Amino acid sequence: MNRKLRMGMVGGGQGAFIGGVHRMAAALDNEIDLVCGAFSSSPEKSFASGKKLYLPENRIYGSFEEMIRKEKELSKEIRMDFVSIVTPNHMHFAPAKMALENGFHVICDKPVCFSLEEAEELARIVEQTGLIFALTHNYTAYPMVKQAREMVKTNLLGKIRKVVVEYPQGWLATPLELTGQKQAAWRSDPTRSGIGGSLGDIGTHAANLAEYISSQEISEICADINIFVEGRLLDDDANVLLRFNKGAKGILHCSQISVGEENGLSIRIYGEKGGLEWHQQEPNSLRYRQLDKPLQVLRTGVGDLFEITQAHTRIPAGHPEGYLEAFANIYRNFAFRIKADSSERLVLAETHDFPTIEDGVRGMRFITRAVESGNSEQKWIKLAD
Repeated sequence: MNRKLRMGMVGGGQGAFIGGVHRMAAALDNEIDLVCGAFSSSPEKSFASGKKLYLPENRIYGSFEEMIRKEKELSKEIRMDFVSIVTPNHMHFAPAKMALENGFHVICDKPVCFSLEEAEELARIVEQTGLIFALTHNYTAYPMVKQAREMVKTNLLGKIRKVVVEYPQGWLATPLELTGQKQAAWRSDPTRSGIGGSLGDIGTHAANLAEYISSQEISEICADINIFVEGRLLDDDANVLLRFNKGAKGILHCSQISVGEENGLSIRIYGEKGGLEWHQQEPNSLRYRQLDKPLQVLRTGVGDLFEITQAHTRIPAGHPEGYLEAFANIYRNFAFRIKADSSERLVLAETHDFPTIEDGVRGMRFITRAVESGNSEQKWIKLAD
């Protein structure tokens, strides 16, 4: 396929934060054009949003059902190739299911669904259709996260013993959801967010990052979940002990009531021979420790880094490269996978990776089991049945 991909968007209209992020990321590499959308559950808001994005009136839709149905009726030379879903959690499953069943690839914000049951059903649909599904766990797409993963995979750290991952924020230290703040309102609402508050919003990012870099899967958890803000319905803080399937042990802490914290995602991984440390707020640096050797600070774009690191580096050394570029790496890799033929996909799977439906199912399983553990006297719970 030698052309740009055509994207339709569900959600992300006026007043939404993440929709704009997705649109900028999708456009960054000139591989994707936004051609249509159903930007709100309100047809009036959807139409107003589409006009602001300079879309033709006949490609702005009042619902995702209308968009998918009418786009399918268009010729292959015009209609969208895939759907980007950027709605609150409770509106992920239905448009993803309908898009896949009508022949459209899907890229979706995280967590993948409202419930574990929905995620497992969606995974079956992805397998049945053979279409491409990507999940925007964007933190795995930073260049130095790719570097860290390769250092683990090539045994530079030896056998991994311990993983410490934390994600503190402070923006929900007060009952912000009661003020009408849109982002706080839906994240604190179990009818839209699901059973996880901080666990679903940021805990899944931390769990996904831990598994991605360590190349191990979380197999058991012991969780202490908390609601500190009076009257809040979902957790705003959690502390989780982790056991991994290849023997590593870990600690995961996520919190949205940590006053003064902005977006403090960080991870430390320790093996028999060395350790790594990465901070999202300083993403160009990866700290590397070895037995009886001085600390090394590896930098994006500097030195003999792995090929996959370089493939996800966009600008010269010394220039901050972060959130939008990481999202763009996922969109670019997703586009490459769609455009590749079957033989090329085998290569791309190794050099241009992105989170998939399997990561989405594991994320929903983590949320579900962490809540179960937090509410149970039996603290250690297996992630898989």
